[in-house]
Amino acid sequence: MTKALFIINPISGGKKKERIASLIDRLLDRERFDYSIVWTEHAGHAVEIARDCDATLVVAVGGDGTVSEVARGIIAAGGKDSGKVLGIIPCGSGDGLALHLGISRNPRKAIAMLNGSCIADMDYGTVNGQPFFCTTGVGLDADVADLFAKSGRRGLITYITTALKVWMHFEPDTYDITVDGEKINTPAVFVTAGNANQWGNQARITPLASVSDGLLDLSVVLPFRSIRIPGLVLKLMTGRAHTSRFFLGLKGREILIKRTHAGAAHFDGDPVTMGKEIVIKAVADALQVAVPSNKQNRI
Repeated sequence: MTKALFIINPISGGKKKERIASLIDRLLDRERFDYSIVWTEHAGHAVEIARDCDATLVVAVGGDGTVSEVARGIIAAGGKDSGKVLGIIPCGSGDGLALHLGISRNPRKAIAMLNGSCIADMDYGTVNGQPFFCTTGVGLDADVADLFAKSGRRGLITYITTALKVWMHFEPDTYDITVDGEKINTPAVFVTAGNANQWGNQARITPLASVSDGLLDLSVVLPFRSIRIPGLVLKLMTGRAHTSRFFLGLKGREILIKRTHAGAAHFDGDPVTMGKEIVIKAVADALQVAVPSNKQNRI
């Protein structure tokens, strides 16, 4: 029997989680799992719980920030070598990694997936030494993440209105970018590195990314006029961002981004402040994750 621990973030996504705790109790396969539930009490708490627990399956119940904390805790415990497996019941604002992995945002289906899940090996990335699992970047998306966090509200509508507010006064920066020794210099609206294929909500900014290829995908979006936004959003949401003439895509193991000013950046949707130089690296085959059986070899 597998010992499972569900780490629930009570505030992620602005959604109440008591119902999910009840569903876990009712629907989890008791013949496969011996489980317990713990609720986080402060930022960073999930890292500590995941690091120190003795469970084999450590399930993040929350959004990408919660998933990131739990995964960082597993890495701190030794990553793949710790014997701990990351599980996800997504209930955040974006749920980017879960959607990339094919995990349903319906809690019932996500629990059913865990009952029949397979284990897959996955990569993660680091940005200036800090682990990330979905995406990291600078530019417009980082500014939006910063203002979104400060708004105190969650949800897709809030994110969209925040993005439009930032766009009205946004000025693209110019970046020196080096990917595995290949150098480019260009102005850009944003520069996003993806381990997974999206920011969340199926907005696939790095649509060709895989979390199991040992590489990071870099998407550089060149300056465009507001009239282009509907077409670009359509490509983003249908997984065709890479077909836009405003899109420059690269793949690599190590990425260096130099910008003219220190400022906002983000990883896994959480805003941070970083300097003018940002180093992003892939860490291959370092984490295990529970995925749907039909996705075991296709993540």
